[in-house]
Amino acid sequence: MMVKVAAVQMSVGPNEEENIAKALHWAGLAADAGAQIILLQELFSTPYFCKDQDPRFLALARSRDEHPALRAMQELARRRQVVLPVSFFERAGNAFFNSLVVFDADGRDLGLYRKAHIPDGPGYQEKFYFSPGDTGFQVFPTRYGRLGVAICWDQWFPEAARIMALRGAEILLYPTAIGSEPQAPELDSRGHWTRVMQGHAAANLVPVIAANRIGREIGRDAEITFYGGSFITDPTGALLATAGRDEGWISADLDLHAIAAQRIEWGLFRDRRPDLYGALHSLDGGDRSDGTHW
Repeated sequence: MMVKVAAVQMSVGPNEEENIAKALHWAGLAADAGAQIILLQELFSTPYFCKDQDPRFLALARSRDEHPALRAMQELARRRQVVLPVSFFERAGNAFFNSLVVFDADGRDLGLYRKAHIPDGPGYQEKFYFSPGDTGFQVFPTRYGRLGVAICWDQWFPEAARIMALRGAEILLYPTAIGSEPQAPELDSRGHWTRVMQGHAAANLVPVIAANRIGREIGRDAEITFYGGSFITDPTGALLATAGRDEGWISADLDLHAIAAQRIEWGLFRDRRPDLYGALHSLDGGDRSDGTHW
């Protein structure tokens, strides 16, 4: 089955309604060009508020049923017959999560994922705002393939990619917000960021799509210049399409049936040894599965 996938990257401003309209514009252009699965960046409806610790920003969170970005993108998915994983700031009772919902090509809500790995550092102070996700890593069966979708910091952890691949993901998607490091402005992590996800593709023989944001965003205590660089890989990790540092979208065609055959032929999943991986259940690499003690 041939599938055309796309990644959108854009700058955002202070007006949520305008940001959502911009996302609809770019996603609509990708759909016009035949894209069937369209990935938008992390938390695209607002500026990246995690630059600072400010409780006023908690008011940006909405419930899954009330968030305007979800309502708008669900309608676009239904009207244009496209699959849309949509990132949003979720409030659930007294809890706050960095979440996404996947809308199928008929607009159906296929389910919710909450970001599992929450970073905390200068300019990326997400632990102030988000609880660690409690959904586990999921795979969403859509009209155009089985999608494993995780969020930003999740992309640095090979365990997350492997779990989604084991659960049948045919494509891995990562909406992202990453750019300059306020404490080290000379550091450009774009190459490292790209290569870690290329590794997920190669290790699992599953294509990867990453959508990042762009633009300079100034907070009270820090500023970040998001570097874009959204990309799409083939199942070996080779880059099929790469964006620069400007607004727009990229796309690529994927033959999911041919990729599935390639995945089986390599035997990567046949030859796994989960009985030897007990150390992954610890933080320090210690394997306690045999009953040994400290």
